[in-house]
Amino acid sequence: MKKLNFYPCLILILSILCVNVYAQEVSKEASIYDYGKMWPFENAPKEFFQKTYDLDIDDAWLEDARKSALRFASWCSASFVSPNGLIMTNHHCSNGEMPKIMKEGEDFNKNGFYAATFEEERKVEGLFVEQLERVADITAMVKEKVSAGMSAQGATDQIQEEMAKMDDWANLRMQVVTYYSGGKYSLYGYKKYDDIRLVFIPELDLGFYGGDPDNFTYPRYNLDCTFWRAYDNGKPADTRAHYYKFNPEGAVEGEAVFVVGNPGSTERYRTVAQLEFDRDYRYNILLESLTLYHDELQEQYDANPNPELLNQIFSLSNSMKAFTGILKGLHDPILFGRKKAMEDKTRTAFSGGDPWAELKEAYEPLKGHASEVNLLSPSPLNGSVVTMLHQLYKYGEMVKGGAGADELATEKTALQEALSVANTPLEKAKFINHIARLKKYASKDDKYIKKLFSGNVAEMVNNLFDKSKLFNAKKMDKALSPKKFAKSNDGFVEMASMLIPAYQMAGQAFGGSSKARKGMEEKVANAVFQVNGDNLPPDATFTLRISDGVVKGYNYNGTQAPYKTSYFGLYDRHYSNNGEFPWSLPEKWKNPPMDLLKAPVNFVSTNDIIGGNSGSAIINGKQEAIGLIFDGNIESLPGNFIYEPTLNRAVSVHAGGIAAALRYIYKADRLLNELVGE
Repeated sequence: MKKLNFYPCLILILSILCVNVYAQEVSKEASIYDYGKMWPFENAPKEFFQKTYDLDIDDAWLEDARKSALRFASWCSASFVSPNGLIMTNHHCSNGEMPKIMKEGEDFNKNGFYAATFEEERKVEGLFVEQLERVADITAMVKEKVSAGMSAQGATDQIQEEMAKMDDWANLRMQVVTYYSGGKYSLYGYKKYDDIRLVFIPELDLGFYGGDPDNFTYPRYNLDCTFWRAYDNGKPADTRAHYYKFNPEGAVEGEAVFVVGNPGSTERYRTVAQLEFDRDYRYNILLESLTLYHDELQEQYDANPNPELLNQIFSLSNSMKAFTGILKGLHDPILFGRKKAMEDKTRTAFSGGDPWAELKEAYEPLKGHASEVNLLSPSPLNGSVVTMLHQLYKYGEMVKGGAGADELATEKTALQEALSVANTPLEKAKFINHIARLKKYASKDDKYIKKLFSGNVAEMVNNLFDKSKLFNAKKMDKALSPKKFAKSNDGFVEMASMLIPAYQMAGQAFGGSSKARKGMEEKVANAVFQVNGDNLPPDATFTLRISDGVVKGYNYNGTQAPYKTSYFGLYDRHYSNNGEFPWSLPEKWKNPPMDLLKAPVNFVSTNDIIGGNSGSAIINGKQEAIGLIFDGNIESLPGNFIYEPTLNRAVSVHAGGIAAALRYIYKADRLLNELVGE
């Protein structure tokens, strides 16, 4: 028997023990807060805030906090941070607007931008922010009209028309928000500011510091901020009544803080059966597709770098990390066990049937179509060969149906173009991977699997390309003539005749049951609401929410992540990575003063956030802006379906870090003085 070295074995044993301790750090007990803490302002838990944080938060406090916050265009959050319409949001929320206002020879990515005077602030045409001016709970009104025979949609439309005639709601953009699948209805009225001008944006090196490698991580060192200004009738907007006072001291460890912003969407009311489907099919297949597409684009970028490809690659990387984190959470027995325990508790308490069982039954037949609906759709993720198969099938159906010569000629031209795009080594390699995945996920009983893919996939695909007349320039035209095509035994024609109907059948299975499944989901959400009332926050809907938490570090990677990081760490990342992008620094940052180095740059808190919260202010009990949300840590990604505060952290730019950069690097005295009230 081979003798084992003692020390490696000891290390292995200790590592296993550490993993077990780490796993047990997260509670196994289900909690109502598994549904999160994204509270609508009209249902903010004031008593809970008082009891938990010893803060006297009343309706006036909430109204002021609500009116100080903003929706930034249609994709991010923001807030007023001065009495003169100054707006704070993220660099990554703003950077896409820069090409609209850069003058010839300017490069904001390289040099940033700072307006030293009001006159230098630059307007972006089409950019807007919205302030949630008014909120009304219209649940009773809707239910009264519905009980009288009106549809819910008709009821909410009529209520909007009636409210629009009231002075308080005049000139506001109105939106009805449905919570708990019809358990509650709110009417929101937004004031729009559409004269928005840039005041300050840092260089890409700072606003995007760490890039994709550091995305969803912590400790973090990122100056992800931008300042804009809202104008009204050509003058800086008068926002004295509602804005967050900027506190340059920033966040303090252990203090209660609130994120006020517009979280995009969560899926915390999905049932266990739905989450199992997500885990085994939906996210697995999507993640594989994104990964393959990412790798293909990366190869193209390496051969021919360009900014557009780089943006696509980063976007894909961001999605890949997000779905990887969600999948990891769905495979976590503790987190998934908590979802099941909460569902079982609700089902036991609910006496109005069993919509959970109905949904589970509805998803069973969809499992056999999950691969086709995802992998056979004509999309960039699935490659040009799949798109070509769709056009090939369409052409064949037109030939069978006796389409006219002109129609066939038009379709033939489109098909020839698709064939030329598909006939490349890259697309062939992509199709081989694609078919292998289709074979992996599809039902073994599917006829096309047995007929087309019984052997080696790579050999089969290469053989198809070699023998097909469709990819032979001399034979293609003749092969596509209606008479020849009607009798064609080409392998791709046969493949299209089997795969595209399978895709259509899958689409019918999902689409045909969509309305029924939606009804079952509404029953589940209503059941949860009937059992728990509005003690649970509804799923995110990119509408304004307030999320409570505390500034707090956490255990990670066998050590402790401090609640804040400093600019010392930013320079360490720079020099440890030899100053290479995405850890490069502009020349003006190369000789920092000690006061900058000691300043905090980022921090973490237990607040519940999701995509859409980017640009949200994080405020303390005095409604002072002490930070700016820009990301979550990797442990927060299961937050799509469950909120777990032990390791889940929101990552923010520290107000002290913003102030230090403006003071010591950018010499942005006018902006800094406005922020701190000097």
